[in-house]
Amino acid sequence: MQSIGSIMVYGMNHILMSFTSTATAVFGVYFKLQSFIFMPVFGLNNGMLPIMAYNYGAKKKSRLIKTMKLGMIYAICLMMLGFALFQLLPKQLLGIFDASETMLSIGIPALKIISIHFLIAGFNIIALSTCQALGKAVYSMITSICRQLVVLLPAAYILSKFGDVNYIWWSFPIAEVVALIITAGFLIKTYKENIKPINEG
Repeated sequence: MQSIGSIMVYGMNHILMSFTSTATAVFGVYFKLQSFIFMPVFGLNNGMLPIMAYNYGAKKKSRLIKTMKLGMIYAICLMMLGFALFQLLPKQLLGIFDASETMLSIGIPALKIISIHFLIAGFNIIALSTCQALGKAVYSMITSICRQLVVLLPAAYILSKFGDVNYIWWSFPIAEVVALIITAGFLIKTYKENIKPINEG
């Protein structure tokens, strides 16, 4: 999973370098900033996994579903908070890294556009975590490959041909929407095969 992310970063840097090194720097800054938003969600995710797996093994259907629902609510709320910060305070966030005027001109629209995918990412993370807790870890890998390599990089490359670096940032929301469709399909499949048949005693 980590190697997939590394390949994506390498590919994005290669595409962005065709415009300017500042765009690559902005991408690096974005990754550092977004980690502060995603860390609490991944922490929540890691806490939920054993709870859901335990309740699945104990055939506690209602508790399993409750954990999943609460996890999604908390994750979506955290991601909405991150979205609001990126939309309202992009200049201040970039200022943490002593951004130049050139970096601000590229970075402000970049943060605003890329952060749109935060609104979907919370659901995707928790949904895939649910699948993983129920023994469907391969679904996470399939979705990650599709989102980062099959959709995001080709979309970024195609959008770069329009000659405006700001178009490239839209590849993130596009990839997240595709991931949402795939994830929803996997969650429905997992619910039908693993959760629905549970007869809670």
